[in-house]
Amino acid sequence: MNEIGCSTCCLMDRTLEEALGLISSRTNLAEILSDGPHNLFRFEEVCRSFDLRYTVHAPVADINIASENERLRRAAVRVLLDLAAVCDRIGAERLVVHPGHVWGEEMRVVAQAALDRSLDDLAAVQQEVNVRFAVENMGAWEICFFRSPEFLDRLANRNLGFALDVGHAHTNGNLASFLEQGTAIHVHLHDNRGSRDDHLACGDGNIDLCRVMAALPPGVTKVVEPNTFQDYERSLEHLKGLSP
Repeated sequence: MNEIGCSTCCLMDRTLEEALGLISSRTNLAEILSDGPHNLFRFEEVCRSFDLRYTVHAPVADINIASENERLRRAAVRVLLDLAAVCDRIGAERLVVHPGHVWGEEMRVVAQAALDRSLDDLAAVQQEVNVRFAVENMGAWEICFFRSPEFLDRLANRNLGFALDVGHAHTNGNLASFLEQGTAIHVHLHDNRGSRDDHLACGDGNIDLCRVMAALPPGVTKVVEPNTFQDYERSLEHLKGLSP
């Protein structure tokens, strides 16, 4: 089984150095959630203290690449472009990006057009950087874009990567459809029971993770997004125990 990494999302109460130190004790792959105490614009140098492979998750708190406010949309994209440069400097393999959201149905068409402009911007930069952008499918929240596989054409047409969040797809009831597409370059692993995005340890919900692991394409980077580091350790043992 290829290396299964851990996201720093479960260690936001620690410094980035402490988080990476703990993760490096169990795996060679860390995904840095570049937000708060793990903001790579502030703590990039910490990454060079560890012999780790990296993926990076773009900030989630203040970023909306589907903003109908053009100034805010451009600012969000600028953050991602600057972060891509950081990713290249630390050798990160993937930069995971959320597809944005809209606050009211009356603005959905305008916000979708804004999202398409942002995807065009990312596609242009993808040709100039080494890190691969990977746009993540979202959970069962009406305000979010990219909840179903139909959105994948928008990525493929721009040569942008796809980050499959297994838990999000399960809450939307379309995990099997996403797996059938076989286009993911990155995957977030966690579990739930189909009704909420609980981020349970793998094996604590009802997702058929054996099927998931068997269906993932070769070369996909795999990262667990747990609630606690203990849940990562339990997830790792569960996933390693699955039949090939």
